[in-house]
Amino acid sequence: LLVRKAYVCSYNKEKRCPNWVAWHLTAEHVEGPYRWERYFHEDESVAAPRATLDDYRGSGWTRGHLCPAGDNKWDRQAMYESFSLTNVCPQDAKLNNGLWNSYEMDCRRWAKMFGDIYIVTGPLFMRSKQHETIGNNSVAVPEAFFKVVLCRQGKAKGIGFIYRNEGVKQLMSEAVRSVDEIERITGIDFFPSL
Repeated sequence: LLVRKAYVCSYNKEKRCPNWVAWHLTAEHVEGPYRWERYFHEDESVAAPRATLDDYRGSGWTRGHLCPAGDNKWDRQAMYESFSLTNVCPQDAKLNNGLWNSYEMDCRRWAKMFGDIYIVTGPLFMRSKQHETIGNNSVAVPEAFFKVVLCRQGKAKGIGFIYRNEGVKQLMSEAVRSVDEIERITGIDFFPSL
């Protein structure tokens, strides 16, 4: 587990990317003076081999944030840590800049609306065979991504999404899943104290 100022990451040293990243997004955290620095960097706190900038260069994949920079405008260190390569996965550019980004903005809107939410997101490696990898360090490319959101205001409520890691048009309505379904797919028990 990697504990950062704004999030916690379960890091997978074999795949060179997170199993999941979790954070508590408050209404106060969606605003702030700190902007994207576009300063992705290696996370030297994890042993080599690890993901490097060279692994992504020319790979055809973007560095897709799991805990997005937009959720970390409130603090310089939180913003910097969001650009760690232990907080990213190879992601299709159209997904990263399209529906995934749209969903990140929805989460910020929900945090403002309800005061705070809890988010867990990560890659899905759905094929039983060997996964595509990029770079000399063999960073695994996920087939999809999951995201679950919990709101504890009033009666606790949650929603989940699965997005294919592809550049094809995907409707949010097709991506919606129950949290129970994503737990079954991932084997992760989200929010076990509830």
